[in-house]
Parts: sequence; structure tokens; C-alpha cells
Amino acid sequence: MSDKLSIKNQVMIDTIVDYTRFLRLDRGLSKNTIVSYQQDLLEFSSFLEQKKLDFYPEDHFIVTQFFASQDKEQKSKTSQMRMFSSLRKFYQWMELVDKIHANPMNELDAPKKGTHLPLVLSMEEVNSLIESPDVSTPLGIRDRTIFEVMYATGLRVSELVNLSMDDLHLDLGLIKTLGKGDKERLLPIGDTAITWLKKYFQETRARLVEKYGQQKEVFLNFRGKKLTRQSIWRMIKKYIAQVGIKKDVTPHTLRHSFATNLLENGADLRVVQELLGHSDISTTQIYTHVNKTHMKQVYNKSFPRA
Repeated sequence: MSDKLSIKNQVMIDTIVDYTRFLRLDRGLSKNTIVSYQQDLLEFSSFLEQKKLDFYPEDHFIVTQFFASQDKEQKSKTSQMRMFSSLRKFYQWMELVDKIHANPMNELDAPKKGTHLPLVLSMEEVNSLIESPDVSTPLGIRDRTIFEVMYATGLRVSELVNLSMDDLHLDLGLIKTLGKGDKERLLPIGDTAITWLKKYFQETRARLVEKYGQQKEVFLNFRGKKLTRQSIWRMIKKYIAQVGIKKDVTPHTLRHSFATNLLENGADLRVVQELLGHSDISTTQIYTHVNKTHMKQVYNKSFPRA
């Protein structure tokens, strides 16, 4: 186990290893999700070591102190909610396998999340970002294609970088992806994105494959290897700065914009849920709030007596 938050207590380390094995083998969670759980547990374990504790406490006051320290460090409510969820599931597993006798998480209420609407781009900003790469260069063609595919499908960045050539069914206008929990879904993809994919295959990917060898992934870096999530993040930041958009744009912003624009144009909420791969429709409903905000802005701007 390696992480920037290292712990020395071997019993805690072994417990986390056993739990992550359970998540992988029994729950079938993705590698990224398991790493996220592991990081949360290492952070909690590091706090316990500082308190001179040698195992996970059954006293809820200790856990309350931990969340108080999270507040003191100005951790966001979203981060605290994720941490609470991670610890609750971890303690449920420890109770199941008889590593503890009492579950302190049963005595605690989850942190409350404030109202937070996802950041979305206007259509003008979307077009400006998508059209920003220099398509006279091979990597510019790749970057333009990435933007076209992300916006046309609402793919998560992890789904994008793991997209393989076998997942493309362009003759049918469909792509296949594995989402959270390895749930497979088929997504429609528009003609514009398909056109750019074909251009990328001919003018960029073919050269990389010829020089460095075949790869199963669709999108490759300049060394002919699979792109990483971090490289997509850096790429977006570069182009956002280039076009002068002042919003704090992340790879997820295009996904938010995809969903919001669908709803603005009359798409059914259940359809958007399926396209995004949300297991719970309440996750998708946040976009209806964004849509209502947009509707009010249009009304106030357009209606003479607003």
C-alpha cells in the first residue's frame, strides 16, 4: 500500500488491505473508486495514530473529533460527506467480519450538504472551448476530437481515457462504456463527433500506431500510450486559459453542460439519467435546478414586466 498519507500501524494497514480486497472481489468496484476509499481510510487512520490509538475506535466521540478536525482544516462539505460515507461502509464491513463489537457510525448524523449547483458552460463558451485546438496539427486534431466526444456523450473523464477501439460502433452511431461499478451502457454519438473521430483515426492515431505500435485505447498521447485523467485535466486548463473563460472549468464541466443543455432542450430526466449512468435519479435531478435557474434568467431578461 502506498499513499502520501502513510501509517505505521500494521494492524490498521492489514485491515485496510482486507477491506480493499473485499471491495474489489465481492463488490466489484472500479480501481479508482477503491483508491478513493483507501485514501479516506488512510487519512482517518493517520488521525487515529496521532491520537495514539492502535485500532479503529468504537467510541463515536473519537469519530466526532475527527470530523471536527476536518472542519478546522476547512474541508468542503462534499469532501466530509464522502469521508462519512467511506467510514460508514468501512465500519459496516468491520462489524460484518467481527473486527468490532459496536459501530460508532450508527450514533452519528452525516454532514449536511449546502446547496451547490454544478458549474456549466454557456453554448457560446462550449463552442469556444471545443473549437480552440489548432487542428492543423495532429495533436490539435486529437484534442478537438476529445472535446467533441466528451460533449456529445457526457462521458466521465475516466470513461473517456479507458474507451477502447472495440467500444466504438460508429456505423450504428453508438459507443459502449463501463461506468461506476463496471456498469455497461450504450450511448448515442452524433455525426459531428463521428466525423472528428474518423479524422483523428486517419491523421493522428494512425501515425502514432505506425510509430509506436497498436494500442487498444482510442485516445493516445504523443508517445503512442494511453492518456491519463491528469493529462486531460491539464489539456482542458490550457485551452480554458487560451480562450479566456474565467470559470473554474474541470473535465466534469463538459459533462455537466451536456446534461443541462439536454434538459434545456426538452430531454426527459430519465433519459438523461440513463445517458449519464446515474444509478439514482436524485443525482440527475440537480440538473433540473440548473435548468430552472437558466429559465429564470431567460424570463427576467426577455419578459418586459419581469
